[in-house]
Amino acid sequence: MLKSLDEYSDTELFYMLCDDKKTAEKAFSEIFARHSSKVYAFCRRFLGNKEEAQDLFQETFIKFHQSASKDRAMTNLSAFLVTIARNLCVNYKRKDKPAISFEDYMAHSDDMTGDKNELLELVKSSLELLPDEYREIFILREYDGMSYNEIAKMINQPLNTVKVRIHRAKQKMREILQPYLAEMSKYE
Repeated sequence: MLKSLDEYSDTELFYMLCDDKKTAEKAFSEIFARHSSKVYAFCRRFLGNKEEAQDLFQETFIKFHQSASKDRAMTNLSAFLVTIARNLCVNYKRKDKPAISFEDYMAHSDDMTGDKNELLELVKSSLELLPDEYREIFILREYDGMSYNEIAKMINQPLNTVKVRIHRAKQKMREILQPYLAEMSKYE
């Protein structure tokens, strides 16, 4: 008797994608159920736009399904899915939108007043202002909880580069948030 799909490992489910159509559909549904929220959260945080994130989230699973092959060795399905999402997001950002300059943002932030909800929105906005190479690793580290080594392997960069970029991302976010936090502290 076959075991329930939730008893299979991600790797086993991945290889089941090449089985008969009915088995493949069930395996894909289980993979989707297990990993869709993480992939969507990555896309949403990286892009900062709900509609764009939804489009690339769907495209991630389409590309994943198209890449299913018994010839491919699969050891970390979650990282594989996030890598697909990351590549789609990076490519989309490259071709899509001009970035807001840090100076324009700082000029706008001088007249901000706030409360905690506004601070949360500002944190989201500050994340969008980070250069892509800082944003993606910051998201992978702080939101997805990946280790420095996992990030280095995923983005194919040396470990020290990852550490430096995360440090710089945090510094840049502090710079962006500092005027707002200073203004907010006047009212407490």
